[in-house]
Amino acid sequence: MQARLPVYGLDIETDTSVDGLDPAVGGIVVVALSGPEGDEVFDGSEADMLAAVDGRLAGLTPGVLATWNGAYFDLPFLADRAAHHRVVLGLRLTLDPRIPSRRDPLPGHRGAYRACWHGHRHVDAYQLYRSDVGPALGISCSLKTIARLVGLKPVEVDRTRIHDLSPDALAAYVASDARLARLLAERRAW
Repeated sequence: MQARLPVYGLDIETDTSVDGLDPAVGGIVVVALSGPEGDEVFDGSEADMLAAVDGRLAGLTPGVLATWNGAYFDLPFLADRAAHHRVVLGLRLTLDPRIPSRRDPLPGHRGAYRACWHGHRHVDAYQLYRSDVGPALGISCSLKTIARLVGLKPVEVDRTRIHDLSPDALAAYVASDARLARLLAERRAW
């Protein structure tokens, strides 16, 4: 029997005091990684944060990087902001028009991406649940909805007011989302 690869959840939060949905306008204010050993939150200057996340991923046992809508948002946003700061990441994105979406792509992009980052494969857990759970149950496939459905307790905040959160509240929120992405991905076989 083959051992399962470790799963690492990844989530970002962007600057909602400006257009936090456009990487040409808003920056990343915090990143979280959630792994079998616990959660890590990266903050500080955007360039230093991006380099620190990249270094941490380079040092982890190769596994699966789980995001929630990361194929459309988190990963291309990270790539754009790293390019803005001239930070070299081990992140490799390949546009895949076969990945479905009900929304417009991230500004500056044509769609969703397949990805790997320092030997970690990527799974967009949103796509796993959107393909069958959402249609079967007639529910939203938002991270919080699916998490509550399976008995997990997400940290909830007003997403439009990320910029008003205290550093501790922001860290708890981003870590919760990274952990939920990891736990929900671990529940599905791929």
